[in-house]
Amino acid sequence: MTLPLLSHPTSCQNQRVNGFEVPGDEQPRIFSMALLLDDQEIEALILAAYRRIFNEQQLLACHRDRYLESQLRSSQLSVREFIRGLLLSESFRRLNYECSNNYRFVDMCIQRVLGRQVYDQRETLAWSIVLATEGITGFVNALLSSDEYLDTFGDDTVPYQRRRVLPQQSMGELPFERMPRYGSDHLAQLQALGNDFSGGDGVFGDGMPPEGLRKVGAVITVAGALLLTSGVLAVVLSWFGWLKI
Repeated sequence: MTLPLLSHPTSCQNQRVNGFEVPGDEQPRIFSMALLLDDQEIEALILAAYRRIFNEQQLLACHRDRYLESQLRSSQLSVREFIRGLLLSESFRRLNYECSNNYRFVDMCIQRVLGRQVYDQRETLAWSIVLATEGITGFVNALLSSDEYLDTFGDDTVPYQRRRVLPQQSMGELPFERMPRYGSDHLAQLQALGNDFSGGDGVFGDGMPPEGLRKVGAVITVAGALLLTSGVLAVVLSWFGWLKI
């Protein structure tokens, strides 16, 4: 039996309020198959979908699914089904689902699929219950079939971060594409293994290599310079016939 989604309050986030700002470079660019697109525009739409789902840290050619892309180009798939295929791909599962806890994974998917932050911890808990009971396939299907997704993006539009610039702040929110892939718990695990990210006197913490590595580099530099100088000198002497090479 499928459990109903746990109720949670929909607090007044920025994307739920009509904006009065003048459109500019900070406004999201909308990619939609509802428009008559040429081949170059379709390629831009596909890359925008990859950038939205995989984020900037995972934009590698090996993660592209040429079969899904071919179906999208030939109108056999809608943009929503293309997004579903990316979310259920092996690369997305390995790079995002398997290395994160359910709460962190839910937060990432809400950002990337619905284009907003979670309302509160209760919403994270509600969707994590869906993820735990129905698996990643049921969770993705529930997100893409939600009224919020269908009303905002429909079948033809690539999800985007809605109303990123906050009028009451001097700077807008950080784009979701640049959000760190790992949560604070993963950072704690790395620090427990001896990694130092404090920016102090750890390995490369002050922006410079360790002293021992700097000495080795200096020796290599001097040896390379001597070798280059001797080579140039040998060439010059050979010109005058004083040395045969």
